[in-house]
Amino acid sequence: MFHKEGFFIIIFTFLFTAGIALGADFFITILWLKWGLQLVALGLLIIVLQFFRNPKRNTPINADHVIAPVDGKVVVIEEVYEKEYFKDQRLMVSIFMSPINVHVTRYAMSGKVLFSKYHPGKYLVAWHPKASEENERTTIVLENKSFGAILYRQIAGALARRIVNYAQEGQEVVQGTDAGFIKFGSRVDLYFPVGTHINVELNQVVTGGIDVVAKK
Repeated sequence: MFHKEGFFIIIFTFLFTAGIALGADFFITILWLKWGLQLVALGLLIIVLQFFRNPKRNTPINADHVIAPVDGKVVVIEEVYEKEYFKDQRLMVSIFMSPINVHVTRYAMSGKVLFSKYHPGKYLVAWHPKASEENERTTIVLENKSFGAILYRQIAGALARRIVNYAQEGQEVVQGTDAGFIKFGSRVDLYFPVGTHINVELNQVVTGGIDVVAKK
């Protein structure tokens, strides 16, 4: 199953691959060159299909849990000052996505969308300390009765050139459902109230829609 945000790119890549394969077979007589071009084109198609895959995840709905919104590795757990929305100290957990990870963003908890804003910006590598404030990004705030308000931020990286965000202010959302996509992108930051029990460790690999990042 593939994410809808990748349909156009998948179709284009498939047609490009077919064109290269047929063209090489028709015009090139040197076997190693013909097969080499066909293998490169096939490899490109496989990479694109792999990138836009959208595996089904069965998320146990739990108001006392905040789940990982994306697949990736936990690269930061620290207390920081969040200056866009809360304007106070928050506990931040950052999840870095490599190019081979699933890049679907899922709602980390059920609740109401209080805030949703897109910011154009730079394309620093995702692990850069200033990426959270200077890169292209979206900021979304969710609220439920158990956790109150939490913030998550989709952040583009050096390869990312488009962030897709489905959250709209006032919308009621369900934990684990599709919240967007980061095309060739890179990182999601979660901001919790200080004192929240964090359920993950640095360098832990998490699965979006399944693993619990924080508990009440």
